[in-house]
Formats: sequence, structure tokens, C-alpha cells
Amino acid sequence: MSSHTQDRSIVATARRAAFGLTAAVAAVVALAPTAPAAPVHQTVPGCAPALAGAPNGKQWPVEPALTIDQAATHTATLETTCGTISIALDAAAAPRTVNSFAFLAGEGYFDHTRCHRLTTDGIYVLQCGDPTGTGTGGPGYRFGDENLAGAVYPAGTVAMANAGPGTNGSQFFLVHHDTPLPPNYTPFGRVTAGLDVLTTVAGAGVVGGGPDGKPVADVVLNAVTVAQG
Repeated sequence: MSSHTQDRSIVATARRAAFGLTAAVAAVVALAPTAPAAPVHQTVPGCAPALAGAPNGKQWPVEPALTIDQAATHTATLETTCGTISIALDAAAAPRTVNSFAFLAGEGYFDHTRCHRLTTDGIYVLQCGDPTGTGTGGPGYRFGDENLAGAVYPAGTVAMANAGPGTNGSQFFLVHHDTPLPPNYTPFGRVTAGLDVLTTVAGAGVVGGGPDGKPVADVVLNAVTVAQG
């Protein structure tokens, strides 16, 4: 979803049933206000300025080869401007997704990227992983969905945003409050520490005061790493 083609929009008649980065949806309504006086970001207690640097914006023509140990434990660490988030990645249930995430993290792809979208009504997520910060960016490749049978999205879930079946790239979302979504978004991890970071960001709200748009808090992923074992 977007304010233009992907970010910050949802299907008007099924707000709780649509979430991702859909390119051009016929019936959508942008919910993020565009009040001209509203700053893009504000100082939020618990958040700090971003480290110097910019996203590298690397691109690849195809999904990386599956190299992770699917039986091993994998932990992602997101060092953000609002605190550290630790994620237990589920390589057994979503091997291609975890493999891609680990590959991108190893390439520094997520470093210095902004979490560009926050929703606080109906669906409760912080969306990240786009080096352009617009909701339209990706790594140049797409891959299929995994782990959808019976998928639910309680607080702490980490899942892929998408533009429809089989269109996963680099964008993902972190659920800050139990969210009723259809099982269309690959869940590939859960927050094991740092849920309070998401609570802080959600509590600061959306720029302009609406329920969907840029977060008031400037949430930048200073560094993202994945460790095995």
C-alpha cells in the first residue's frame, strides 16, 4: 500500500482485510492526513537521532540461493533509533523468507532505512524494510509466500508486506497490537525483546493525527543483523 501507489492506503470496504504494498488498487482511500503544518517527525522520548549514513539501495535480479540451516536457531537484531528489537526467526516454517531476510541483513541492505508506515486503528503495525522510505522500494527480486496455513497476527508478529500472492521482497511489518488480518502475509518471526519500542512508536502516533501514515517518531534501522545459534 502507499499514499500514491503503495504506501498508506487500504481498501475502503475492508480496512481490516488489506495490508501490504499493493501497487494500484481500484478502490482505496488514503487515511493519512496531509496537514501542511504537521512536521514529518517530532522528538519522541526514548528515541534518538539516526546514525550517519544512507541506505545502500542494492539490487539483485533473483532471490538468493537457500543457504541457511533450517534446523538452526536464527535471531535478528534491529538496532533502531527508538531502541533495540530482537526477533526469533522461524527458519523451519519460512525458510525462503528467513534466508532472504538474513541475506539482505548481511548485505547491509536494511541499514539506515526508515520505517515508513504506522497504523493505529483496525490494523496495528509498523512497516519497514524499504530503502526508499516510500513504500514502493524493494531489492529487485520477489519470492513466494510461506507459512500461511492458519496464520494469525498477534502482537509481536513479524511478517512480510506484499503486493499480492508471491510478491515478497524486502518490506516487512511488526505487529504492535493483536491485529485481525487474513492469512495472506508470511509470518516469519516474533519479537522476543523490544516490544516496548513498538509501543513507544505507536503511542507517539501518526503525523497529522490520523490512523495510517508516517510515524511521528523517526524510526530508523541503524543496523540490522542476523545471527545463527
